Amino acid sequence: MYEEIYLVDDEDLVNTINTIHFRKMGMEDKVKSFTNPELALDELRFRKNNEDRTLILLDINMPEMSGFEFLEFMTLEDFPANNEVLLVTSSELDADKEEAKKYDKYVKRFISKPLQISHLEDFLQESYTKK
Repeated sequence: MYEEIYLVDDEDLVNTINTIHFRKMGMEDKVKSFTNPELALDELRFRKNNEDRTLILLDINMPEMSGFEFLEFMTLEDFPANNEVLLVTSSELDADKEEAKKYDKYVKRFISKPLQISHLEDFLQESYTKK
């Protein structure tokens, strides 16, 4: 079970829609929403309990910092593997899918926008049966 869910997308509307998905699943109280990825990284860095399992829905194309730059910081700073990332992006580029594989310690799935609630339910079902 995830203790926290981070929504990291430069479009507030996308974060709002994703929050609604989690509300429908009864998990809205775990959601933290960020339009600035740097603020999300800071929050992750300075959490009280780094042991908590955290789900991060991460966009790739953002103006301040790309999703891949975000993942690079996670790697360089050796974030624990209990920070699990779903890349939720409008990108269909094979190059982006290949790039995502470099961060397989964190990236659990590459999902095309718009995120459907069924994507989340499928992932969470698989995730809970594995842990």
